[in-house]
Amino acid sequence: MSLVKRGTVYGTRMNFRGELEALGAQMNESPYKAPPLAPVLYVKPANTWTENGGTIAIPSNVAEVEIGATVAMVMRSPREIEGFVLMSDVSIPHDSFYRPPVKYNALDGFLGIGDRIRARNEAGDPAVFKLEVRVNGELKQTVRFSQLVRPADKLLADVSEFMTLGPGDMLMLGTDAGRPRVRVGDRVEIKMPALGTLTNLFVAEAA
Repeated sequence: MSLVKRGTVYGTRMNFRGELEALGAQMNESPYKAPPLAPVLYVKPANTWTENGGTIAIPSNVAEVEIGATVAMVMRSPREIEGFVLMSDVSIPHDSFYRPPVKYNALDGFLGIGDRIRARNEAGDPAVFKLEVRVNGELKQTVRFSQLVRPADKLLADVSEFMTLGPGDMLMLGTDAGRPRVRVGDRVEIKMPALGTLTNLFVAEAA
């Protein structure tokens, strides 16, 4: 965890074709009336970070949470990628995508972070990344990064047009539609051969 707990973590919405297709006509309704032209970002602050193997607490008033399995770019400099790391972007299910709300995305522990950073020449081409998400050992989702709207380099270039990423900052590539939902007692494993396995157990929030 100490390897990656050093910068700001940014999530990315609507960067998978399947996610855009799932939203469909909603993107053309008020107040936005069109698909976004720039990347839609949000912050996962330090209180959300949970190490590989750690437990994630679900609040007592929440029945289930959503698992956004993804890969994040770890920055060496504003335009140089140090490597890639697995992430489990946890959120309370909600319908606000253009402006992802803090109250659903930034609860304590709501970001699982892998413990293995792999350099680009070791991890391979991000366009062919594929993750498997298992809940209690059962395969629930396969995430194929060939379906990105903005591939890794394009996403970084577009984000860099309006903000500067610093060393240690992490930028998620996005989470696809069909994100699995889990409850207290569920064990989630996100696996990619080059990046290892990110495992978290979901527990009830302490009284």
